[in-house]
Amino acid sequence: MALTNRVPGTTPDGHEPEPPRRATTGEYVKAYVALSKPRVIELLLITTIPVMFVAAGGVPPLWTAVATLLFGTMSAASANAMNCYIDRDIDREMRRTRQRPGAMDLATPRGALTYGLVLAVGSTVGFALLVNLLSAVLSVFAILFYIFVYTLLLKRRTAQNVVWGGIAGCMPVLIGWAAVTDSLDWAPFVLFLVVFFWTPPHTWTLAMRYREDYAQAKVPMLPVVASDRRVLLECVLYSWATAVVSVVFWPVAGTTWFYGAVAVALGALLVFQAHRLLSRSRAGVTGAQLKTMGFFHLSNAYLALLFVAVTVDPLIANALG
Repeated sequence: MALTNRVPGTTPDGHEPEPPRRATTGEYVKAYVALSKPRVIELLLITTIPVMFVAAGGVPPLWTAVATLLFGTMSAASANAMNCYIDRDIDREMRRTRQRPGAMDLATPRGALTYGLVLAVGSTVGFALLVNLLSAVLSVFAILFYIFVYTLLLKRRTAQNVVWGGIAGCMPVLIGWAAVTDSLDWAPFVLFLVVFFWTPPHTWTLAMRYREDYAQAKVPMLPVVASDRRVLLECVLYSWATAVVSVVFWPVAGTTWFYGAVAVALGALLVFQAHRLLSRSRAGVTGAQLKTMGFFHLSNAYLALLFVAVTVDPLIANALG
């Protein structure tokens, strides 16, 4: 997995250009960490840890939690690295992704692919041997779905790419539950749907900010092929679905009033802000003045706080008796 940082040669006196400088170990490590997309992994772990608390009815077994987080991180990193390998051509076309190692040739295509495959094998074996077989199967499904269904099939062909492709990002909820119980139930599937409905408005408001990038790369994100009003109307509908399903988790999982109150309050805020964006669009506000990134950041906070409530609720239930 060769890694080089190319320094342009100079020939003011007719000298030969300098050969490429060999990257330092730190640069080598940094490039491959970047291939893993650690910020995306953080978001996935936000949904993995809390569901383990619900599945355990309190604090999950320490070893199970540590092993699940370790192999879950490896699984997500493998999918992200292979995504960078496949998408290196369009990453070069977009301002938001030009600094990725694959786009800048800081990591060779072969190196990125090998890195992703090694992580995939390692995470699968780790889940199977040290957690359970069900979590390993779900992890493999998530990797394969992200690579073959989202990246290769949907991303460059349909405006609904993030809707169905988002299924891969919902899988950590099921993996976390399976790791603790070695089974599946309705409760994790409800949280699966929360993440599923949350993903489109979260992604589309970011894509509205980088619409020109996606258009140049010929990626048909909904904001590229539809009007602001159409995109924001769908954001409103998906925000309502997210809020409603998050409240459904209350009776399905038998949570306390604490989770219910947090879900209602956060859902109301998410829906209000989505309607506010749509109203601004209908009033003729366009472009940067719409301030879609505000909703994007709010949606991040929404998911994080909702899953904090998921984590805390079983602890409150135990404390109350």
